[in-house]
Amino acid sequence: MTRFPWTRRVSAVASLADQNRRRIFDFVAAADRAVGRDDTAEALGLARSTASFHLDRLVGDGLLVADFRKLGDRSGPGSGRPAKLYRAAVQEVSASVPERSYDLAAELLVAAVEETAAGGGPVGDALLRVARARGRDAAEAAGGTGFAGLLTAEGYRPVDDGEGGLTLLNCPFHRVAQGHAGTVCAMNGAFLAGVAEGCGEDPGRVEALDIADLRSRGEAAPAQCCARIRPAQASAAP
Repeated sequence: MTRFPWTRRVSAVASLADQNRRRIFDFVAAADRAVGRDDTAEALGLARSTASFHLDRLVGDGLLVADFRKLGDRSGPGSGRPAKLYRAAVQEVSASVPERSYDLAAELLVAAVEETAAGGGPVGDALLRVARARGRDAAEAAGGTGFAGLLTAEGYRPVDDGEGGLTLLNCPFHRVAQGHAGTVCAMNGAFLAGVAEGCGEDPGRVEALDIADLRSRGEAAPAQCCARIRPAQASAAP
């Protein structure tokens, strides 16, 4: 599933703090058909210009979609201009601070279960395969963003470790990993290896960490990722 960049998602959710915009979104989302500016303005007691402004802002935020359609039975010349109609977007817009990717975790886990149900074999092995393939796909879809740039886009918050590698300050799967570290961290490592491959990097740069031990010694942030990216010259076989 393709998502908007994190900053855009945060802005989109924050835009609903405006009372009129939230009322308009709720009205459109609850409607059983696409609605126009006049319908919205009349239903909510707003000026048509106010309704139009907020409807288009919600489209820009990705919360609504708009299309043009001629109303009534008339068609052809003289039938009038198409009306601009609005409806709720099918793709959800969600944001968390710090950034999390629980939807990605769910997709990978479900894909692994489906693969196992269809072909047999250990579900853990299937999870590693689908996670690695999804990482490669993410890198290829990013179109030359670069390894560090893609890690940033995926929410890992990479920073230079001073040795040519990267420390990943944020775990996109933090809450799920709290009770299922073995499964989630293995999935995460496979996803990162796939990202590295898709970016033309050595997947051996992805190194698993004993994050619990590092935290106990005060050497890891509370939500730091369970992996780091080695310097290129220090890569080992995956």
